[in-house]
Amino acid sequence: MAMQFEDFEFFGADSGAAPGSAAAAASPLVRLQYLVDNTPAIIYCTVPSGDFKMTFVSNNAQHVLGYRPEDMVADPNFWFDHIHPDDAPQIFSSLALVFVEGQRAYEYRFRAADGSYLWMHDSLRLIRDAAGAPLEVIGSLTDISERKRMEQDLQTKGEEQRQLIGRLQEAHDQLLQSEKMASIGQLAAGIAHEINNPVGFVNSNMSSLQAYVGSLFGVLQRYDALIGAMAPQLNGQVAQIRAEADLDYVREDVTALVRESMDGLKRVKDIVQALKDFSHVGESDWQVADLHLGLDSTLNIVANEIKYKAVVEKHYGQIPQIRCLASQLNQVFMNLLVNASHAIAGSGVITIKTGIDKGMVWVAIGDSGCGIAPENLTRIFEPFFTTKPVGSGTGLGLSLSYGIVNKHGGRIEVDSTVGVGTTFTVRLPLDGSGGKAG
Repeated sequence: MAMQFEDFEFFGADSGAAPGSAAAAASPLVRLQYLVDNTPAIIYCTVPSGDFKMTFVSNNAQHVLGYRPEDMVADPNFWFDHIHPDDAPQIFSSLALVFVEGQRAYEYRFRAADGSYLWMHDSLRLIRDAAGAPLEVIGSLTDISERKRMEQDLQTKGEEQRQLIGRLQEAHDQLLQSEKMASIGQLAAGIAHEINNPVGFVNSNMSSLQAYVGSLFGVLQRYDALIGAMAPQLNGQVAQIRAEADLDYVREDVTALVRESMDGLKRVKDIVQALKDFSHVGESDWQVADLHLGLDSTLNIVANEIKYKAVVEKHYGQIPQIRCLASQLNQVFMNLLVNASHAIAGSGVITIKTGIDKGMVWVAIGDSGCGIAPENLTRIFEPFFTTKPVGSGTGLGLSLSYGIVNKHGGRIEVDSTVGVGTTFTVRLPLDGSGGKAG
């Protein structure tokens, strides 16, 4: 049976004896009131129906919330009116369950007398009479604001840690890629050193051979003239010898062979130079570079990847040289060009355009490939995200490219239509602000 609190003066009741006196010790009810009024939790009672009007509130409500208990009891809507509007719907929608389950617990914000909201833990318990009919609801309100602040701080710190871990992972990936690029640079330097020497003397020899062949055929032509003038009777034999040796064809073919060999040597020299330009061996500092040269050297590097898939159309605009990390931007161009090639199933077109807009130099690399599905557009720059089959890609190319462009103070934009193609646009500041910041 419920305790009848109305028999006692619980709103600041004066028993006439101090709680610590012998009289107080002899009065269990006074002692009970003292304990209830000084417990950390606000003890309250409400009617078990309607608006759950409060019928009792312990005196510590004034200390915790700043309200006089008698004012809280006098207002039939006090509890409902002081719950935070965002929290009230959840409580109201499930409050009836207290009659089924016998008890409920909530955490919500409650408006204090100074207008601030405190987080409260509210435990409600239904009390029934001897016949089982609902008699009243007893509750205890505990201020958990400090706990909530700690939880929020932990959540914030956890999010900061997750972001830090993400940045560390990204930095780790970029470091691995930088080491890879450094290795490529060293390899390019070694190739250049090893190839340039033999190419140099072969090129010199071919130049000499070209001159010698020209001299030899000039001598033969003069021999023909002398024989014709001094010994015309030998003209027939000379003509027969020339015909048997097919000298006219040999003269034309040797000239063509030497010319083609010279062209081949020039191609080798161009490839070696492209490797050096692409990797910028020994250049790890910010410096002024020509993006068009970077694009052309990168095209030479990936020529074998592209030539069987697409025709490359270049539409270069008038752009100035910019301060940048040229080898890293070349890596970005390489990733975009290779991706464009992979996006083309049969044969197609890769377009490279450059220009200036609003203080930014831009490089657009587009393809006539399969396009990117809309649901993947927001994820393509995530580390390790790839739509390629397992083993066909790491998913790091665009992520690293994004990081490199971001380091330069620029941005990458993508425009794609499924079945039509994709264009990636790299925008970089003309003033080299990324290098100044870094």
